Amino acid sequence: MNVIWLCNMLFPEPCRMLGLPEPVLGGWMYAGARELLKTAPDIKLAVVTLYSGDEFQCLKGESITYYLVPAPSDKRAYRKDLLPFFRKIRDQYRPDIVHIHGSEYPYSLAWVHACGADHTVVSVQGLVSVYDRYYLGGIPEQEVRRSLTLRDLLRRDTLLGQQRNMRLRGRYERELFESVGHAIGRTEWDRSHVWAMNPSAQYHVLFPTLRDPFYKREWREETCERKTIFLSQSHYPIKGFQKVVEALPLILRHHPETRVLVTGADILSAPAWRRNGYARYLVRLMERLHVRDRFTWLGRMTAEEMAEQYAKAHVFICPSSIENESNSLAEGQLVGTPCIASYAGGMMDSIEDGESGFLYRFEEIEMLARRVCELFDDMGTCRRLSAGGRAAARLRHDPSVNARQLHGIYRTIDATAPMDQSKGKECGICGN
Repeated sequence: MNVIWLCNMLFPEPCRMLGLPEPVLGGWMYAGARELLKTAPDIKLAVVTLYSGDEFQCLKGESITYYLVPAPSDKRAYRKDLLPFFRKIRDQYRPDIVHIHGSEYPYSLAWVHACGADHTVVSVQGLVSVYDRYYLGGIPEQEVRRSLTLRDLLRRDTLLGQQRNMRLRGRYERELFESVGHAIGRTEWDRSHVWAMNPSAQYHVLFPTLRDPFYKREWREETCERKTIFLSQSHYPIKGFQKVVEALPLILRHHPETRVLVTGADILSAPAWRRNGYARYLVRLMERLHVRDRFTWLGRMTAEEMAEQYAKAHVFICPSSIENESNSLAEGQLVGTPCIASYAGGMMDSIEDGESGFLYRFEEIEMLARRVCELFDDMGTCRRLSAGGRAAARLRHDPSVNARQLHGIYRTIDATAPMDQSKGKECGICGN
């Protein structure tokens, strides 16, 4: 069975072949591919990815064929010039199954326009057609406008502009789901939205396989760093970082030694001319609440370093205003870190409140603060949530089970009659 994966980032193997830095995000897809090929020897896999090079390339990896399609690094626009590349790949590889990983970018729809939707399945990651409603993360619009910087204006990259762009991409996303007959998801939230966009699409359940280090590390109360909070993202308001900032004074009232550790670059320390509006808003908020010195950014982290940090943290928080299922939350649970997540999107499917983690409403910073203090005060509760979260995550993210499930989904799709014989259909939005 010839299978094509259309992915939004380069895998580590072609990066090593081309001398490029390996990506930090998306490693779970590479882990899932390796497990699939180990479990299903009848599958031959090709991975199609856009990259910033100048030439179309076909690279033969150890067990995967890689097609690299030249395109600008900005993937947000629909690009008609991708269609000939996609047709060339289809004609060369002659896939039995096309698996599109994610619907967030218009190149996914471009593939369907170029090659049709026959035996094509789309995995739901996030849904930009829904996310745009929550993009500002509860920040009042007047505060967003007040926080505009020269950098935002010169680049035409304001928070409101980013929200509008997400809304436009959502139109392409809806057309994509209306075109395909199969979708892969993992939460009641994404199932509901797939149903709303295309009630005739067949929905398949599949959980992701995560990167190896998260299966190997284990949180222990004896070795965790007490009164530390770990966050995995802070660069976009949709990820809810600002709500942790707002909750922190309440936590400090009871635990004044609390520290917050965050992955990624410290956007607040960038020179003023490079600082975006969200960073400017955060700086003002932290200064008003007198909490700036409590936050430390850890920079770019490998999977091994992330797993180690989960194991060190006293608490992990996923405070997003919307998520389907957070891979960061899944990683934290797999390690066994006591986890708190906002009751948003599909995250309630990952946490049984009080058993495998704590849930709270996104806007309720008081509830978030109390839950953190409860974990800081009671190691018995930490142990219970750690054990419950780890057990649940090991069931959801069992590599061999998920690989067999995916193989079964492919066999089901391959056995169906053609669902769409049209080729080169025009885009209903831009006419291309």
